[in-house]
Amino acid sequence: MNTDHVSILAQAFSLRPEQVKAVIELLDAGNTIPFIARYRKEATGSLDDQVLRELAERLEYLRNLDQRRAEITKALTEQGVLTEELEKSIAGAKTLSELEDIYRPFRPKRRTRATIARERGLEPLANWLMMQSGKEDPAQKAAEFVDPEKDVPDAEAALAGARDIIAETVSDDAGLRKRIREILNREAVLVTKASKEEDSVYRNYYDYREPVRTMAAHRILAVNRGEREEFLKVSVEAPEEKIQREIQNTWVRGNSASSQQVAMACEDAWSRLLFPSLERELRSDMTDRANTAAIKVFSDNLHQLLMQPPIKGKVTLGVDPGFRTGCKLAVIDENGKVLDTGVGFFTLPGMEGRKAEAARIIKGFVKKYGVTAIAIGNGTASRESEQFIVSLLPELPGVAYIIVSEAGASVYSASKLAAEEFPDFDVTQRSAVSIARRMQDPLAELVKIDPKAIGVGQYQHDLKQNELTAALDGVVEQCVNQVGVEVSTASAQLLSHVAGIGPALAKNIVAYREENGIPSRAALKKVPKLGPRAYEQCAGFLRVRDSKNPLDATAVHPESYDAAKTVLAELGYDLKEIRGGLADAEARANSYGMEKLAEKAGVGLPTLRDILSELRKPGRDPREDLPKPVLRTDVLDIKDLKPGMELTGTVRNVIDFGAFVDIGVHQDGLVHISRMAEKFIRHPSEVVKVGDVVKVWVIAVDETKKRISLTMVKDKQA
Repeated sequence: MNTDHVSILAQAFSLRPEQVKAVIELLDAGNTIPFIARYRKEATGSLDDQVLRELAERLEYLRNLDQRRAEITKALTEQGVLTEELEKSIAGAKTLSELEDIYRPFRPKRRTRATIARERGLEPLANWLMMQSGKEDPAQKAAEFVDPEKDVPDAEAALAGARDIIAETVSDDAGLRKRIREILNREAVLVTKASKEEDSVYRNYYDYREPVRTMAAHRILAVNRGEREEFLKVSVEAPEEKIQREIQNTWVRGNSASSQQVAMACEDAWSRLLFPSLERELRSDMTDRANTAAIKVFSDNLHQLLMQPPIKGKVTLGVDPGFRTGCKLAVIDENGKVLDTGVGFFTLPGMEGRKAEAARIIKGFVKKYGVTAIAIGNGTASRESEQFIVSLLPELPGVAYIIVSEAGASVYSASKLAAEEFPDFDVTQRSAVSIARRMQDPLAELVKIDPKAIGVGQYQHDLKQNELTAALDGVVEQCVNQVGVEVSTASAQLLSHVAGIGPALAKNIVAYREENGIPSRAALKKVPKLGPRAYEQCAGFLRVRDSKNPLDATAVHPESYDAAKTVLAELGYDLKEIRGGLADAEARANSYGMEKLAEKAGVGLPTLRDILSELRKPGRDPREDLPKPVLRTDVLDIKDLKPGMELTGTVRNVIDFGAFVDIGVHQDGLVHISRMAEKFIRHPSEVVKVGDVVKVWVIAVDETKKRISLTMVKDKQA
């Protein structure tokens, strides 16, 4: 293990070296992050998933840095130019950009003005000029290098070529590049101008300037897109005077004629080589920064969306809205089993007969199956569907409705439902089922959708897709394992996100379950290809509710069963008592003595506390502690909104400059960051999360543009 990595990571994350060392060893041994976070707390000091992921990413960066360091060292050795000083600089480089700056003078180059000048034999003249001795006139010295056959017709041409060589040497100065980069990061300004006269969504940037260091991620991404779509011209304004002074101070000595030649070369180096290169690098770094920030926002929003509390215990009618082909209907029981399906035509004007028939069908479903909730997909014709459902509610006592799906997501989700489960259903029928199940268990349904298609981020198509995919997959994995998965009912898609399983093994589990059943966690070992290593990683996150062993329905890992039984015995409980929950388990443990009990059970205190938590509430769903989604019994129209109106809404998306809130009018309203709190906040996520139920007041409504401005601070309505 690289001890430098341990010390660097320990310092960066404010951790003890032994914690970092343990994490690296666990990762290198092939353990998953959810497993390490939950079941190796003693080793890591109880580091959570997020810290572990960030540490793993940083470790990968350091290892890539070392790999590049070795590649550069090898290349310089093969060129025969590796000196002790270079070797020391390479070893001390802390970033990839520093490494590349060191290697820059030696990297094979395309044919440049400097290489052409060298081919013409002008490098000795350039070296002589850089000595800046002042003992000889540069023009006289340059005359020695005149050679028409080499395209050097006179002394001025020789001096020009020598200056090209000096300019490239200056631009390759690693230390100088680092210092200029720091100046640009502190003081450069991004400037944007309109490149077209026509109006567009980029109008705010038609004459705009902002310091690079303060530019928010969403503005960087907006400018990038505007430039790419040719609505904007973008440039970087640098503190020229300060940078030129830095270059001159580094390379120019005295005021001799030779020094003046070097000074001219320095000016050329900045304008022709350094600035274009560093401007591109700066823009790239800005984009990387915006990319990281936007992915963080997307990841946080996705986490909150996936962790929305399920609405359990309700027989649910799912409605997939449509016009010409009608609205597909599906009734599912409390456990997601399909009870009935149908089609209702109630979204088009007129057709009163068909609307009456649809009302009869819906009332029949409610009466026959005891429907208490209706889930409506938020897509085409959802507004008309909602209005029709609301008109029926007075005749459906005890029934409420909810909008559960982002536009387009319901059909996408439906296509992911196992065709084997509904071989006779078309895509819209499956979608109606999906909508209903989405209300009952958002996580189980949303994992069937590509996270990028859920739409809770900003500028997601402009982000680095590989990084976005990796981050969002990590969020899904974290949520699934945090909640746990019931083996007897879980889909292959849900199982595939459990630590140590993956898509192929998930299909094996489902196939084995359908043929043999899975009566216990131990039975998982009989699933084809599910070996000891995979079992170790996944077992604690899989629940077997009806197992004879009550511990199989908890988050206690099988490796800790003996410890759990010891704890039960020492505290005076019987194993069978677990199913109802042992409310006073922790109190008894405190009376017994936590450290004494941990020693008796042969586990550390973190594992003991987790065992006691599970004994108190076996298989507890962490989502139950969060606010429940709003079930509605009425509907508003955007025309009904008036300034000052107080409403309750659900946060649907959190972005850099505010949050979009569903207030029940089919058009989310925007709460700008400046109207989210009475105090200053840096980011909306400090105040709200996706899924939060919030009180808002209407500021303004633009029916034409379908824009609704809201505030969360009653006094901030100006």
